[in-house]
Amino acid sequence: MTTTTTANATSVAELERLKVLHNGQKEQLTFSDAEFERRLTGLRKIMAAKQLDAVILTSYHGIKYYSDFLYTTFGRNYALVVTADDSVTVTANIDAGMPWRTSYGDNIVYTDWQRDNFYFALQEVLRQRGVKANRIGVEDDALPLLTRQRIQAAFEGAELTDVSQDAMRQRMIKSAEEIEVIKHGARIGDLGGEAIRAAIREGITEYEVALAGTEAMVHEIARTFPHREVRDTWVWFQSGINTDGAHNWATTRKLQRGDILSLNCFPMTSGYYTALERTLFLGEPDARSRELWEINVQVHERGLELIKPGAVCKDIAAELNEIFVSHGLLANRTFGYGHSFGVLSHYYGREAGLELREDIDTVLEPGMVVSMEPMITIPEGEPGAGGYREHDILVVGEDGAENITKFPYGPEHNIIEA
Repeated sequence: MTTTTTANATSVAELERLKVLHNGQKEQLTFSDAEFERRLTGLRKIMAAKQLDAVILTSYHGIKYYSDFLYTTFGRNYALVVTADDSVTVTANIDAGMPWRTSYGDNIVYTDWQRDNFYFALQEVLRQRGVKANRIGVEDDALPLLTRQRIQAAFEGAELTDVSQDAMRQRMIKSAEEIEVIKHGARIGDLGGEAIRAAIREGITEYEVALAGTEAMVHEIARTFPHREVRDTWVWFQSGINTDGAHNWATTRKLQRGDILSLNCFPMTSGYYTALERTLFLGEPDARSRELWEINVQVHERGLELIKPGAVCKDIAAELNEIFVSHGLLANRTFGYGHSFGVLSHYYGREAGLELREDIDTVLEPGMVVSMEPMITIPEGEPGAGGYREHDILVVGEDGAENITKFPYGPEHNIIEA
């Protein structure tokens, strides 16, 4: 096939490697300008302590936390470059002006017309700002080795230094604005739970119940946050053997009378994860199932009492372990007793330093937000088989902790008449 071009046609080689696409107007962000400046100031303190000339953030959670932009990768690279005076998102041409409209700070766009334009963009951001990068901060907890090697090659002679753990510690303490978003998320999760409970009946499939909860939450997120994109909210609704794992996705299994059920709502409010998780039964449970359920509720309630300022994560885990030990169920525990909240979902984010596990010695402080979520799993074929899990969210204050989850738990509330 012969392709004919006119004399004034632009060749691929002549197309721009970088663009400025300030298309439209800046949109209302999730948080105030003062909140983003607070976060960036915290990052710049980390930079000063580590003597860094710039930081190149590449993770979903890092970019979202400091700029409010949550990217969709589809195999492309994204970054937020932070210097002592500026912050710039580096985004792909396929997204056009949306990243600039929905982020705090400046933006530069790289095109696909030449290989490695992303790394060229990183160089240009610093060059245009007169920054000679001898030491650059990166996120080693979420940075693929190949990408790290290419960043190193783009800044030959520069020392790349990990900032992920320091940034994680900064994210652990939530501001008043963050806590407000998280409280809305907990409220919306409760609404999803109510929609799920209303949909439960014999013969309905797991995925149909999950859809009912997701739809209810998405509508309320759109009403509460009309100025932000609506994305990523989901439900894990499990029944019978499918309750054995906490992260088992909904299937086409149909609910049967006597089933153990697990309700798990995850409203995503502008990248911020919250959760509601409850054990239910379709019809009256057998005696052993009810006993196991009540034991897990006992652990849950004691855990709620233990979350307070000054408590140590590993000490909470140790005390709750003793309850399971007394019932011969410690080996049936599935994971830790809780974790931090914030910029998090099933595909990005983690504040691993704030988990209620035996190997975490973090002391709870005002402004931290943690869950209490004990779970035990009894294998198929044993009396009471299934997974039992409850989940509440608590905001640690000066004198105690506020439970922001209101959906009821336990056999008195969550036995659904078949």
